[in-house]
Amino acid sequence: MQRYVCTICSYVYNPAEGDPDSGIVPGTPFEEIPEDWVCPTCGATKADFELEED
Repeated sequence: MQRYVCTICSYVYNPAEGDPDSGIVPGTPFEEIPEDWVCPTCGATKADFELEED
């Protein structure tokens, strides 16, 4: 699964871990996260995330 990085604070969304504190269960691809989800570290919007380069 592809990981996404917050361009504001560098938080990495890892689909294998999800974001349980925000109700995102492990195994949830970034594309399936609700549009109103925000970065758990800095509060940036989903639009502020970019695909992590290998």
